[in-house]
Amino acid sequence: MLTFYTAGESHGRGVFAFLDGIPAGLKVDREIIDADLSRRQKGYGRGGRMAIEDDRLDVLSGVRGGLTLGGPILLAVWNRDFENWKGYMDPWDISPGRELHTPRPGHADLAGAARFRHADLRNVLERSSARETAGRVAAGGLLRCLLDELGVEIYSWVTRIGDVEFSGEYDRGLRDSSSVFCPDRDATAAMERLVDAALEQGDTLGGEFRVVLRGMPAGIGSYTQWDQRLDTLLAAQLMSIPGIKAVQVGIGTEAAELPGSLVHDEIFPGSPKRRNTNNAGGIEGGVSNGQPIEMRCSMKPIPTLKKGLRSVDIRTGAAIHAQYERSDCCAVPAASVVGEAAVIIAASQAILLSFGLPAMAAVKEAFESHRAYWESL
Repeated sequence: MLTFYTAGESHGRGVFAFLDGIPAGLKVDREIIDADLSRRQKGYGRGGRMAIEDDRLDVLSGVRGGLTLGGPILLAVWNRDFENWKGYMDPWDISPGRELHTPRPGHADLAGAARFRHADLRNVLERSSARETAGRVAAGGLLRCLLDELGVEIYSWVTRIGDVEFSGEYDRGLRDSSSVFCPDRDATAAMERLVDAALEQGDTLGGEFRVVLRGMPAGIGSYTQWDQRLDTLLAAQLMSIPGIKAVQVGIGTEAAELPGSLVHDEIFPGSPKRRNTNNAGGIEGGVSNGQPIEMRCSMKPIPTLKKGLRSVDIRTGAAIHAQYERSDCCAVPAASVVGEAAVIIAASQAILLSFGLPAMAAVKEAFESHRAYWESL
């Protein structure tokens, strides 16, 4: 069973990812992980923090000579900005001056204070910050090496920022050359103009992105328990990304508008069994069906606005505008990279639930044996 956690604060020493249950002998490619971390930092509309950070992987345990050892793995992404926050983030003696007492609408500030009874909302902000996703991307990058070994590919692209939508096909070259990770030059230019306008107005923008997983044979996941369903694992990982408000599989909510005859993907003879459509998004009954797994995520605008929304001072109850904290104008491109990591983690959990063996060679042998069985049906 694959266990995954993160730790760390936005302006603390670093962000950390803990992984347990990864088989021994998996070859870890540091360049793959660093490339994912670099992509997470990019995207038109990102804020000043990304000009400070230069995210790189540091492995603290569980890997030796480029191979996993079979024990717990601890990854670190160090915060360069910590140098500017040492006094305010010290574990023992805190310097005054960075307290936060006005909750920002849309953030975890007020709800988090109610949950943990913090008087200084800084204690909520630091952990609830999307900086935490650097740890997820590091973990996802390591597990991408596992999926690569098994012949499973994953990619994402941005389909909407604000009211600018792109409904065309994925093209990796165009996506990688786009400042917003959208594989269309005209849509990219329109999205950039929209971000520029929002920046000028002191506002923020949300949007949508898609994530696709290819190469997964049928039979991964389980319908026998709710928490083993593949779509449960995927949706939970994706919904836990800060700012994500909706996750859809396949045609998603469109299925509610159509009759069953137009929704369900018919099965045709062949080895493996063929489908002419993929409305289900590659999952039926909580189990992969051999088709590409297709997910769509909707992200709300970032809640930190330069022109703060109305709020209250939790010390006095007085009406006041929310305090501005350095932030992005639009983080949809970065969220698409985090979405890849989330799907990689969920897919790896499902695979290791089915083929969890101590050594990577044994996992690969079992996975390929299952793929051969599926292709023979």
